[in-house]
Amino acid sequence: MTLALITGASSGIGLELARIARADGHQTIVVANEPAIHTAAADLGAEVVEADLATPEGIAAVLTHLGGRDVDLLMLNAGTGMGHSFLDQDPAGIDHVVLTNVLGVLRLAHPIGRRMRARGEGHILITGSIAGFMPGTFQAIYNASKAFLNNFALALNEELKDTGVSVTCLMPGITDTAFFERAGLLDTALGQMKNKDDPEMVARAGYDAMLAGRAQMTPGLKNKAQAAMAEILPAGMVAKAHRQMAKPQDE
Repeated sequence: MTLALITGASSGIGLELARIARADGHQTIVVANEPAIHTAAADLGAEVVEADLATPEGIAAVLTHLGGRDVDLLMLNAGTGMGHSFLDQDPAGIDHVVLTNVLGVLRLAHPIGRRMRARGEGHILITGSIAGFMPGTFQAIYNASKAFLNNFALALNEELKDTGVSVTCLMPGITDTAFFERAGLLDTALGQMKNKDDPEMVARAGYDAMLAGRAQMTPGLKNKAQAAMAEILPAGMVAKAHRQMAKPQDE
């Protein structure tokens, strides 16, 4: 039986990815940094690791749980963010966003990716974002971390060309998850936006693109158009537009 490992799987896109993997018949390990991951694992019939991937101890817990088993599908979805202006954010919170979104991905992708390359097979899905194309006014650290992931995933996929291993970057738009509450964005236009994308739709698009070996996937025509415009328009104009979306009501 093939093995799927999904991080950030207690809710949102990660939980939907885990559901798809289980429905596809994969033995599944779900990871998150909150107790809710145990409920999700029980509902799915999946193995569980509660771990904070911002820490070396959390990464070690995942690798120890694997116990030398080969991962066939690695879905690196765990991520976090913070709203408000950079200079008003808590330094510890800034560190946690960078460590989770960037180093948490690198520290799992490296050892597991090496084993995939040695076997000559495997698929990796990294959840980036169309936010990575935009200077993230009032969300600067989050958008910058997603720019890193978008760039890293595409470069790694090219490095692994002809090895039997593919890397897909999932670049969703505004999706209906707990992210906005956790990031303190409920008092922004982003947080209050109606008709956010369905996380099940986003997960399915990413999962199918991963299995097809596609380098990137941006679900939905609206998000594709928004990402394209962000790359075409002057960066200063995009930063001003992002201000209107992410500026808290009290700033």
